[in-house]
Amino acid sequence: MSLRVRLSLILGSAFIVIWALAAAWMLRDLRQQMMFSLDQRLVASARMVAGLIDQLPQPLAGKGEETRFAADQLSVPDGMACQVSSLRGEIIASNHKHEGTMDDQYSGFRDQTIDGASWRTFTYHRGDIRITTADRHQEREALNQSILLAASAPVLMALLGSLGLLWIGLGKGLEPINRIRDALRKRRVDSVEPLQVSGIPSELQPLVETQNQLFQRIAQTLERERRLTDDAAHELRSPLTAIKTHLQVARMTDGAVREQALEHAEQGTDRMHRTLEQLLMLARVEGSLSFDDGVQCTAEQVARQAVQDVGAGDSRRITVRLPQDATEVYLSMPGPLAVAALRNLLDNALRHGGDAAVELEVQMADGQAGFLVRDHGPGISAGDLQHMTERFWRNSQSGGCGLGLAIVQAIVQRCAGSLRFDSRSDGLRVWLQVPTRADN
Repeated sequence: MSLRVRLSLILGSAFIVIWALAAAWMLRDLRQQMMFSLDQRLVASARMVAGLIDQLPQPLAGKGEETRFAADQLSVPDGMACQVSSLRGEIIASNHKHEGTMDDQYSGFRDQTIDGASWRTFTYHRGDIRITTADRHQEREALNQSILLAASAPVLMALLGSLGLLWIGLGKGLEPINRIRDALRKRRVDSVEPLQVSGIPSELQPLVETQNQLFQRIAQTLERERRLTDDAAHELRSPLTAIKTHLQVARMTDGAVREQALEHAEQGTDRMHRTLEQLLMLARVEGSLSFDDGVQCTAEQVARQAVQDVGAGDSRRITVRLPQDATEVYLSMPGPLAVAALRNLLDNALRHGGDAAVELEVQMADGQAGFLVRDHGPGISAGDLQHMTERFWRNSQSGGCGLGLAIVQAIVQRCAGSLRFDSRSDGLRVWLQVPTRADN
């Protein structure tokens, strides 16, 4: 069911109910006013007949005898019956053609049945006479039906007109949605450009903005996939070629040359394996995959796990300094991401710091946990500092794949942390700051 039909049914039903209640109220009041007017006509006719009788030149009744006059002298309106009688019950005049007589013993209004027909009567006492006027209920109801029908026709036409205008108005009001639908329908399948639709009301602006944000996220996802594919193709081509070359050399030679070729092939395989792991890690961090395993990690646990993951041979070169409260402060980020970021920083420091020790210091301040990693290598030039977090960027002395710091930067952006570099003559200092949980 379309939105236009649904709104038309809901609003149309409300219109019908409201109009029906208003019409019923109006017609009920109209009926009451009409019945009151007919009753007042009976009263006025009775008093008019009494006035005509008073103007007659001769008295109506004398002692021991009675006087009659013609019914046409009463001047009663058409469709109304009138009966004039004396106090003794003698009918002096009547335009009622039926055999039955009207009961005029009580003054005021009454409902009577005369010759099988229902009548509405009014009896008026005036001196020695009783004047009774009446009209049939059937005629009253016929008049009532005609008046109600005449009054209902405009109401019905107004209701139908309102429903028609409602249908047209909803169509005009929903036209911006139809334009958005048409704009989306005409787009290419691979199009991720922002949606541009003119004349959009303010109520639909959030919808268009949300749709454009979705297109932007899709574009970023497609760009990440494209970059991952291009990077993988570029970075894996050289190791695969080298491995293939070394295996061909090992096949054609013997002795020490063969062993050296196999060793080089194994090194190339290890390098390709590390590159693949780093590429997959970067894709997971930049994507929407969750790393939350439900386990809260303290700053002390993250530091020790990162040192342990570096390897037994290199971990002995790392000096760790932890404050006393490091075991009580929990990080507000998944533990695997914090460990991966710190491990990459330590790997980078160990690789470029020479044989000197690497220092890891944990600091707590302003609701954040800071990890300071310092090496004692030659440092990095000021021009190269801005390129350190770029994918596959390596200086002339680097032997890695160029993804470690890019992964750290992606983790920092995902978890609302910060990453700073400070290169000096006595080595490179890197500050990694991540937020902590306020409830711990």
